[in-house]
Amino acid sequence: MDIQSASSVVLQALTQATSQDTAVLKPAEEQLRQWETQPGFYSVLLSIFNNHLLDVNVRWLAVLYFKNGIDRYWRRVAPHALSEEEKSSLRAGLITNFNEPVNQIATQIAVLIAKVARLDCPRQWPELIPILLESVKVQDSLQQHRALLTFYHVTKTLASKRLATDRRLFQDLASSIYSFACSLWNHHTDTFLQQICTGDQQAALSSLERTLLSLKVLRKLTVHGFIEPHNNMEVMSFHLLFAGRQFGPGSLCREKLEKTIILFTKVLLDFLEYHPWPFIPLIQRSLEFAVSYVFTEVGEGVVFERFIVQCMNLIKMIVKNEAYKPAKNIEDSKPENLEAHKIKTAFFTHQTLTEIGRRLVSKYFLLTEEELNMWEEDPESFAVEETGGDSWKYSLRPCTEVLFLDIFHNYSQTLTPVLLEMVQNLQGPSNVEDPVQMLMKDAVYNAVGLAAYELFDNVDFDQWFKNQLLGELQISHNRYKLIRRRVIWLIGQWISVKFKPELRPLLYEVILSLMQDPDLVVRIETATTLKLDILSSETEQFLPYLESIFSLLFQLLQQVNECDTKMQVLHVISCVIERVSIQIRPYAGCLVQYLPILWKQSEEHNMLRCAILTTLIHLIQGLGAESKNLYPFLLPVIQLSTDVSQPPHVYLLEDGLELWLVTLENSPAITPELLRIFQNMSALLELSSENVRTCFQIINAYIYLSATDFLQNYAEALCRSFCELLRDITTEGQVQVLKVVEIAIKVSPVLGSHMFQPLLPAVLRGIVEGERYPVVMSTYLGVTGRILLQNSGFFTSLLTQMAVEYNQEADQLLGSMIEMWVDRSSYHICICMLMSHFEEPKLTDDEEPPTEQDKRRKLLALEDPVHSVSLQQFVYEKLKAQQVLMGDQGFQALMETVDTEIVRQLQEFIHGM
Repeated sequence: MDIQSASSVVLQALTQATSQDTAVLKPAEEQLRQWETQPGFYSVLLSIFNNHLLDVNVRWLAVLYFKNGIDRYWRRVAPHALSEEEKSSLRAGLITNFNEPVNQIATQIAVLIAKVARLDCPRQWPELIPILLESVKVQDSLQQHRALLTFYHVTKTLASKRLATDRRLFQDLASSIYSFACSLWNHHTDTFLQQICTGDQQAALSSLERTLLSLKVLRKLTVHGFIEPHNNMEVMSFHLLFAGRQFGPGSLCREKLEKTIILFTKVLLDFLEYHPWPFIPLIQRSLEFAVSYVFTEVGEGVVFERFIVQCMNLIKMIVKNEAYKPAKNIEDSKPENLEAHKIKTAFFTHQTLTEIGRRLVSKYFLLTEEELNMWEEDPESFAVEETGGDSWKYSLRPCTEVLFLDIFHNYSQTLTPVLLEMVQNLQGPSNVEDPVQMLMKDAVYNAVGLAAYELFDNVDFDQWFKNQLLGELQISHNRYKLIRRRVIWLIGQWISVKFKPELRPLLYEVILSLMQDPDLVVRIETATTLKLDILSSETEQFLPYLESIFSLLFQLLQQVNECDTKMQVLHVISCVIERVSIQIRPYAGCLVQYLPILWKQSEEHNMLRCAILTTLIHLIQGLGAESKNLYPFLLPVIQLSTDVSQPPHVYLLEDGLELWLVTLENSPAITPELLRIFQNMSALLELSSENVRTCFQIINAYIYLSATDFLQNYAEALCRSFCELLRDITTEGQVQVLKVVEIAIKVSPVLGSHMFQPLLPAVLRGIVEGERYPVVMSTYLGVTGRILLQNSGFFTSLLTQMAVEYNQEADQLLGSMIEMWVDRSSYHICICMLMSHFEEPKLTDDEEPPTEQDKRRKLLALEDPVHSVSLQQFVYEKLKAQQVLMGDQGFQALMETVDTEIVRQLQEFIHGM
């Protein structure tokens, strides 16, 4: 493609590709796609996006096409790869000047230069870094910024390479340019500070942007550019400089300034994560820095939330870092471990820990005005946030709580008395007219709940519950909802730690009351505590309250509107159903009627539908055979959830398969609709995903449910799927396929043998040729034994067929099989492991009642020759029949040909009758 003649044509196509008219847009996109592999196309794109006179949208599109082309065609081995001559020309053109006036395009150009650098620098592009280093020194403000922006993206990209040779190259680069990068950062920082003093706000903002970019470069060089950064004075000086830096208030360029400060903390955190031992000299000053800003008056009016989070993360990582702890056996500790531990011990004095503990609880645990307003105006959102909503994970509160737990765990001897004193100061009901006291009690109770395991030996929770907490739950004043909600949460935290079983009925009475609390947040929190209780309690204690509590849970499910809240309540309902099992049957009617409505309402909320599927799984298990009444709703749900041609299957498939399985296991009889769903299975088996085991369980369940109907409708297609699977499947998968065949023959000997006949020659072949995997050989023997036992005529015909394949007589081939069978019998729990009678097992209190499939399998076992025929009697009768056939003399002669030890064992076996 000639650049001069093609420029106008490509420019026209790019212009049309920015059109809002699809009739113009689509042909242009197709033309550009065809040009992607044409020599010279990317040179034309370069000339277009470097032309600042052209339309911004056209230039933007040219950059994107260029960037995508790097991914597809820059590598030498790529199909339609760019020629080395064109790539050399493009590399030179990309760094001819750094004067792009549009910020967004400048960023994209920097990114695409970095992409080329990842592939070509330094071997094919040795001039890139020197040119960038020179360009960041120029006086022109725009060029300096664009060069620095490119320098950052190149550094970031090269630092991300992980091959050993690439890492060594980056380390060489870091060593050669680190001094320059430091001086660059110092220069822009000093310039910024000078401009602040002179009041030149616009210039200060520009300098701060450069400070930020140069700091980003330093971050990558520092963290990834040195194997032993503690041996480089400049690296350590840079960190010490920051760890001791003071920040003051100011509104000028606040957003950029905050970004710069956060970036400083990220440098420290990265350095600590990747180089914990070189960080040891920085521990003292880092702790002083973070603690002073977060836990003393130094930070008042200066700090902002993201900075507090970063400082807390810094403290947390130092406190819990294993490299900073001595070994259990002190003699096994490395000097670095002991040095770091000594620094930490010297810093975290009793006074310092006490102040940190008090401030964490009394300042950072307090509910904010914003949170209290959310409680009043949008209680559901508040409840979701407090239980770990997406935005909650990135806020100050969880960071504070994690830091509290880590510090409390490591320094519990010091902090336990501090927290207990705070509890003691708040004994008795709080004054509803004193919001400060109420918020403080909420915060202290929060701390006691979080530290429940650490406080096990120091708090008599049972007495506290009876003497104090129970009374607080009974205060119905609207303002006291803050404490009611916190107390029921607190109980939930302690239930699995220390809570006497005899107090459970009293707790259920409280839960019944709070599930009817006027405040929605209290009701939601109570439901969550109920779930925690159910997971750790005896079912018998809960059953007297089941009807009332289940009714209230259902009401709560109807009352809430948010998707996340409904999921939360559904999860509690699922836990209740799972725990009480069949006891739920008298009370499930309302839920059964409501779930179809909720399913329809949640069409756009796949995660809520996942929660509904989970609830249905437990509901079907609880209802047992009665679940057939749900089929008009249930079967379409399974159909949709397991249909891989439907987009929702990405979210619903795993739970949908589990629901399908439990539906079959609890089905009293096959229905045409239930049988029809199996049409989804062929595509599922093609996926060969982690769900394939469940798929095999579903197939087996269909066979147990109605082998004749199932095999007549689907065995042929299933056999084809199995043949495809066996071409490329693991040993475990191979065993799963053969187990299906064995079960099919066991349940329906004639139909099962006939339908899966194409798979059986490979089974016999594996026995004759001595399959090397014991588990596969065991399965081969199981399938063959089942055919011999229940369809001997079919076995004879199959043996004849295989004898032709091996060019042997059938008897000769059978002899080879028996010889291999005897040789490998240690691999197989063979059909000689018979029961002379079958006993119905007795259920323990912890066992689930049998499903309909369990009953079917037991009935089948009673009819199975393996269980219904005494092996001793069977062997005796066969030997007796042979003796009659051959006569005493002939039979005796035959027995003399058998090994004497075998004869002895056979006699002992028969005489044991």
